[in-house]
Amino acid sequence: MAAREVEASTGGGEISEDSDERGSMWDLDQQLDQPMDEEAGRLRNMYKEKKFSAILLLQLSFQSLGVVYGDLGTSPLYVFYNTFPHGIKDPEDIIGALSLIIYSLTLIPLLKYVFVVCKANDNGQGGTFALYSLLCRHAKVNTIPNQHRTDEELTTYSRTTFHEQSFAAKTKRWLEKNPSRKNSLLILVLVGTCMVIGDGILTPAISVLSAAGGLRVSLPHINNGVVVVVAVVILVSLFSVQHYGTDKVGWLFAPVVFLWFLFIASIGMYNVCKHDPSVLKAFSPVYIYRYFKRGGQDRWTSLGGIMLSITGIEALFADLSHFPVSAVQIAFTVIVFPCLLLAYSGQAAYLRKYPHHVEDAFYQSIPKSVYWPMFVIATFAAIVASQATISATFSLIKQALAHGCFPRVKVVHTSRKFLGQIYVPDINWILMILCIAVTAGFKNQNQIGNAYGTAVVIVMLVTTLLMMLIMILVWRCHWVLVLLFTFLSLVVECTYFSAVLFKVNQGGWVPLVIAAAFLIIMYVWHYGTLKRYEFEMHSKVSMAWILGLGPSLGLVRVPGIGLVYTELASGVPHIFSHFITNLPAIHSVVVFVCVKNLPVYTVPEEERFLVKRIGPKNFHMFRCVARYGYRDLHKKDDDFEKRLFESLFIFIRLESMMEGCSDSDDYSICGSQQQQPHRDGPRNSETFDTFGSVDSVITPVGVTKRTSHTVTGSSQMSGGDELEFINGCRDAGVVHIMGNTVIRARREARFYKRIAIDYVYAFLRKICRENSAIFNVPQESLLNVGQIFYV
Repeated sequence: MAAREVEASTGGGEISEDSDERGSMWDLDQQLDQPMDEEAGRLRNMYKEKKFSAILLLQLSFQSLGVVYGDLGTSPLYVFYNTFPHGIKDPEDIIGALSLIIYSLTLIPLLKYVFVVCKANDNGQGGTFALYSLLCRHAKVNTIPNQHRTDEELTTYSRTTFHEQSFAAKTKRWLEKNPSRKNSLLILVLVGTCMVIGDGILTPAISVLSAAGGLRVSLPHINNGVVVVVAVVILVSLFSVQHYGTDKVGWLFAPVVFLWFLFIASIGMYNVCKHDPSVLKAFSPVYIYRYFKRGGQDRWTSLGGIMLSITGIEALFADLSHFPVSAVQIAFTVIVFPCLLLAYSGQAAYLRKYPHHVEDAFYQSIPKSVYWPMFVIATFAAIVASQATISATFSLIKQALAHGCFPRVKVVHTSRKFLGQIYVPDINWILMILCIAVTAGFKNQNQIGNAYGTAVVIVMLVTTLLMMLIMILVWRCHWVLVLLFTFLSLVVECTYFSAVLFKVNQGGWVPLVIAAAFLIIMYVWHYGTLKRYEFEMHSKVSMAWILGLGPSLGLVRVPGIGLVYTELASGVPHIFSHFITNLPAIHSVVVFVCVKNLPVYTVPEEERFLVKRIGPKNFHMFRCVARYGYRDLHKKDDDFEKRLFESLFIFIRLESMMEGCSDSDDYSICGSQQQQPHRDGPRNSETFDTFGSVDSVITPVGVTKRTSHTVTGSSQMSGGDELEFINGCRDAGVVHIMGNTVIRARREARFYKRIAIDYVYAFLRKICRENSAIFNVPQESLLNVGQIFYV
């Protein structure tokens, strides 16, 4: 009964942040060799943004043009047509529209994103999940509570602390208090992510179709069907070469986009000087007031077209990881912003003179002498812009995978130089099919533009709400400043949102349908993952029961090593008891392997594995926790098993060294007496623990004599002998034991829960990759242990 009570008190789902439980190889290494403060600071700063020389910063700014600003830079191809899809009725409307474009570019990309949002990066990583990871480190808002205190000691795990009575602390407690608030935050992040995935479909469609539309201007006899076919061919070619990566051709992106900005700025200056220099009066905001004062629903709904001038900001933030923030800021303020202003001013000046050319305003305004060179550059710029959005989509899918919010899909690392260059085959083909469907289905820029605008404005709203929490919890800004930023952002973005609502039935429904489909997939998968974790936590085996079985675990211990994979970072999983109660033998050495993802962008290789012992030495049971960040990949050339055993051997050597220390009282290996917390008051229990690890072995009343004898005998094996024993077992064979947990909905569950679990989640589990494929486990050494539980 005593053992059962202790099990209940230690089997909770969430590990306390204030617990003094230790027991990792990293802890032990730090205790053996404490670095000086200066050296420790240098180690932690290795993963912070580096200081760059002026020349290198300018070089990085130039390179960022091709990766970060391709999408935003190609907006002049289609903005004025989507603003005036029914033609220009009043020439003064052109000045009002230009004024709106100027101040939209100033307020949202320049002030909000480049100088505020980009600073909220997670060690250089951008996107909605990067913001979510920052929040997870500063508050317990992660819906899967699998973090431990030792995770916070990573060199890449940066967080700030605040006073208990501060506004940030109150906000933190408010978020953590109710699980529904954590769930709402996750849904908000998923909505933003799904909309960016929608952008990955719509950006190639509208950019390539708009660029190919230039054929109609120079070759009037070509109909729209030919333009659509050309655009589809370009899109198929673009998606078909994704598996090669951008490493070999990436150096071309920056020169192409730089030439694009140079050309559109030069043509803009030419058109302003030649046609109507008076358009420069649009820099006065009074023309915005006059534009709306003239009234009419068309002027209000035209904001949906105006907003396309700021598309690409979501890809800007998601692709931030390749460059320092200062380089991105320099590129925008020195090159992108002035070139875009000149390009839009030039088109406005041309349209003042030729308002009937609004459908092909960009190509019509190009001088004939440079038309074909400009057409070629525009096509390449559209391809680069599409590539940037596709790459951003791949990155977000990878981040969603790491947070348990997307089914396991194959992720291919396409570059040995750059960690962030990845390729997701399944997503690539899905994007291609949907992109071609949108292009061939709508056949014109207007409806695709309406869809594009809906996706972008929702992403902006999500970013604003997440930034509000970042400013409070991470930056610890004064609440007045937070309120001012949030209010101003929401006023502008809600204005645009109200305009795109009028265009939902004109193409704006497309991103909503796409996002809804991906949201259902991501949320159902996360729900199933969470339920599996909760089942593992609540059904884990009592260590008292394991100890009561004795060193043989009640079975025949055969030579070999069993790697038991589990989602638990503490405790013995239920599949292990299922295994030993149904089979007559178990391996001589058992290692419980937990692979978990942390809310950090990367975990250094030297800090990847945490190893500790479970129970007395002669049980030969260990736990190994392999930690990954959301950018880390399980690459095929990585020998996971080899590195796991290397970490295990290092741990045994360090443990043996600690046993020989004269002051070993502070580092008790096993058999130490420690006070075990209990709900009914303090209780003395003999525990066998490695440095106060989470897996405390509680001695049952009925087996006290046998376990005492076990510990006495276990200390006879030295570290060298144990290493030799484990090496012998390794030579005998390694078996990977994986749990194949199947979830079913209870009969009394509501119908939508039965549909989500029994059909949607079951289908996703069937088509997704197996864990054995992700860890490159050989099929001949794989053993699946199945179990079913109901929710």
